[in-house]
Amino acid sequence: MDPYAVPELTPRQRASTDLKDYLVGATPLQKRLESVKKQASVVPTPPRRKIPQCSQLQEDVHPCKFAFLLHKQWTLYSLTPLYKFSYNHLKEYSRLLSAFITAEKQKGLAVEVGEDFNVKVIFSTLLGVKGTQRDPEAFLVQILSKSQLPLENGGGKVLWTGWFCCVFGDSLLDTVSEDFTCLPLFLANGAESNTAIIGTWFQKTFDCYFSPLAINAFNLSWMAAMWTACKMDHYVATTEFLWSVPCSPQSLDISYAIHPEDAKALWDSVHKTPGEVTQEEVDLFMDCLCSHFHRHFRIHLSATRLVRVSTSVASAHTDGKIKILCHKYLIGVLAYLTELAIFQIE
Repeated sequence: MDPYAVPELTPRQRASTDLKDYLVGATPLQKRLESVKKQASVVPTPPRRKIPQCSQLQEDVHPCKFAFLLHKQWTLYSLTPLYKFSYNHLKEYSRLLSAFITAEKQKGLAVEVGEDFNVKVIFSTLLGVKGTQRDPEAFLVQILSKSQLPLENGGGKVLWTGWFCCVFGDSLLDTVSEDFTCLPLFLANGAESNTAIIGTWFQKTFDCYFSPLAINAFNLSWMAAMWTACKMDHYVATTEFLWSVPCSPQSLDISYAIHPEDAKALWDSVHKTPGEVTQEEVDLFMDCLCSHFHRHFRIHLSATRLVRVSTSVASAHTDGKIKILCHKYLIGVLAYLTELAIFQIE
């Protein structure tokens, strides 16, 4: 058994109450908070971001329209602007990409499209998946197995799904001409071989470039703070952090699970700027978690690397995997991912 497995070290009920008491009201913690605040006061004003909210554009669309985007693991990519892309030609793009996939399969490439080489590709817009009216419309690409299409409704088994979006992408929109469509964030679900084929077609057709979008520990900490700050009608998942311990011959992982209400109580105790999250607050939040862990288990998490964050809003892994769990904060999650994608492009 892994000696670092946290759930086995203390019962959840006791740890849950103890965490709240220690992190919110204990005198040593208060002293630590004041110390960190004094240190932070001498450095330049930290960056600020708004706490994720449901956008008006999203509220205008029925939640069921977004349901298929939730509870799936998506792999993240950044994407440079598409040259001469037109929303008026989506049907033509569907036909061309279908032919391209079939041709690649017949050349012997492993595309994993089923026993039948014939596939159907569907391009469609995703209304409401944008931050402002200025953002380009998001669009969806799906690969379906044509051999399994029921004659009565024309549907089929979905083999691969990818979607392109831009949420509050003003910093990129201001830098390109009208010939380019800016959709810097691409999310894919399905076989990597299919993702590679679709990426090749887009690069040849629209002179763009895909790049895997990893999420470093710094950005995972921001995600943890922003998502913990979100008000939830009900919690659907435990707040959990995963740290990787570099060692030989193989690395070890430390899983740190917290009741979501206790995580929110901790956040409320360090949060001072209504509607916003600051770098200072993110640092305080993570510092308190690490201090509590060290107090109980005598392990310095500062010597490890944060690789995954899971909350009731979403979960994210450093290798560029994301799973969005809450429809209400879909746009808020995508806004930060768009920011990271734009930063990588620039």
